[in-house]
Amino acid sequence: MDVYEAVLSRRAVRSFTDEPVPREVLNRVLTAAAWAPSGSNLQPWHLYVVTGSALEKLKSVAVQRVASGDDWDDREFEMYPATLGSPYRERRHAFAEQRYGALGIARGDVEARQRAAIANWDCFGAPAALFCYIDRRMGLPQWADLGMYLQTVMLLLRAEGLHSCPQMAWSMTRTSVAEVVFPAPDLTLFCGVSIGYEDTATRAPRTGRAEIAETVTFVGDDDLI
Repeated sequence: MDVYEAVLSRRAVRSFTDEPVPREVLNRVLTAAAWAPSGSNLQPWHLYVVTGSALEKLKSVAVQRVASGDDWDDREFEMYPATLGSPYRERRHAFAEQRYGALGIARGDVEARQRAAIANWDCFGAPAALFCYIDRRMGLPQWADLGMYLQTVMLLLRAEGLHSCPQMAWSMTRTSVAEVVFPAPDLTLFCGVSIGYEDTATRAPRTGRAEIAETVTFVGDDDLI
């Protein structure tokens, strides 16, 4: 699989089979991903790989916690700006309409949407998950490094025939994750990443992207750069 195919086929998959992910594959992916860009080579990411009985325990605890209506953990970062202006607001609404529309859930059916959201904490059935932490003393450039690292991981997973789904939802149950992975006290949980083989029987429509003219501006009068 070449780089273009990996980029174009990567998407947030929300339905996995229970086929195990070989440890050697995860080790190969994470070893290569360490070469992702990092300002001054800080490599600010801290990863915990959870599989098997440990993951099943975490899923059970988290799903039960969410389903019973327990209070969320306070996020240690702002997921979205309090006021989300155009065009970002419209893109977010379009995503929600497509996501829940594919599940047959009406816009006003809050209860059904909540039931669908609980699947996050079951990792959508995936047999492996990464939990991605960063030192809370780091700044925005190091958070950007973490994002580039995670994208590298997800593209390498595609090269191995695997799919993934990054989930910031886990930051709202971070204390439950901490009870399984025991992170150092100076780390904050950014997201979980569910990993596995896609269940193609329940494949959902892919979310679209803005046209290049909306997000890219070419400056100069040369056809060659």
